[in-house]
Amino acid sequence: MNHRTLGDSDVEVSEVGFGAWVVGTDWWGDRTRDDAIGMLHHAIEEGITYFDTGDVYGHGESEEVLGEALADYREEVTVATKVGYDFYNHPQAGHGELPKEITGEWIRSATEKSLDRLDMEYVDVLQLHNANVDEVDEDVLETLDELREEGLVRAVGWALGPSIGWLAEGDMAIEAEFDSVQLVWNLFEQEVGNHFLETIEETGSSTSLIPRVPHSSGLLNEQVTPETGHDLDDHRGFRPDAWYETGWEKIESLRFLERDGERTMGQAAIAYLLSHDPVATVTPTFHTKEDITAWAAASEVPKLTDEELARVADLYETNFGVDRDDGMDELRSSVGGEDIRAAGIDKRATSGPRNTASSD
Repeated sequence: MNHRTLGDSDVEVSEVGFGAWVVGTDWWGDRTRDDAIGMLHHAIEEGITYFDTGDVYGHGESEEVLGEALADYREEVTVATKVGYDFYNHPQAGHGELPKEITGEWIRSATEKSLDRLDMEYVDVLQLHNANVDEVDEDVLETLDELREEGLVRAVGWALGPSIGWLAEGDMAIEAEFDSVQLVWNLFEQEVGNHFLETIEETGSSTSLIPRVPHSSGLLNEQVTPETGHDLDDHRGFRPDAWYETGWEKIESLRFLERDGERTMGQAAIAYLLSHDPVATVTPTFHTKEDITAWAAASEVPKLTDEELARVADLYETNFGVDRDDGMDELRSSVGGEDIRAAGIDKRATSGPRNTASSD
């Protein structure tokens, strides 16, 4: 496993991370606490040292499971959590989005509660969870600085969501030199990631990028195929049917990324993201220990060549040769689509609590 550093911090992360949203919730399949801890320990065995959770996942359950599993490994691992949702005073209906609280006072209080659940004295990375650009004011920024100065937090990040987009938020985080920005980014969904690469280059920012959903909800790791169907009972069911149907056509044009015995499609999807220097770590959604073994190895498979990367870019420009709508023509925007238009991206803006592009 190779490692990289987040932003200007001294926080080191494994190139493949563990998204702990899969433990403590049933959104990606149901599992016992022992099963969850077993997966986390297996991840450590496979070289993964970066673990990314959030206080809202299972309303604290994910943090508690993570804290228990990592108790004997604290000095060997990097732990990130997220704050910004008020699940303490509001019930959650299904996968609906809870009310947000993005204030300095709330962030401090929520961080302290997270540390209690994790049973840790500090968290390596504290991320604002799905904050809108107009919610992050001087009070919030000062609180993040204070938490870092007090040693409760080593690095700060901004996790974009809950759906694909949020260009204004990512640009603000990059310009303010947050240590990390987490986003949806994969071979089939490149616009947002490419935009932030441009912002980093233009500003000279040190911000690192943390892609999630690298396998595009099961397409690029081929866990969702025409044979399995796409009538899913987990969180991937938010994707429209057309997305899967066009995806099955698109993936065939990417077969050149596979190398028999050296690089699978699932590994190539992660290696593609790691080919971009600002990317520090990639957090796939692990369902099983077998997933962990396979995708942790993506850190050491043959890197994509310049020729392969150029071919991927050409395919993306032509929609992988598929002349049909995939049902994913929206990006989330909190500024009425101004950010999308300024970036020159041909997508509709949506501002509802969730859209068809939902992933986390």
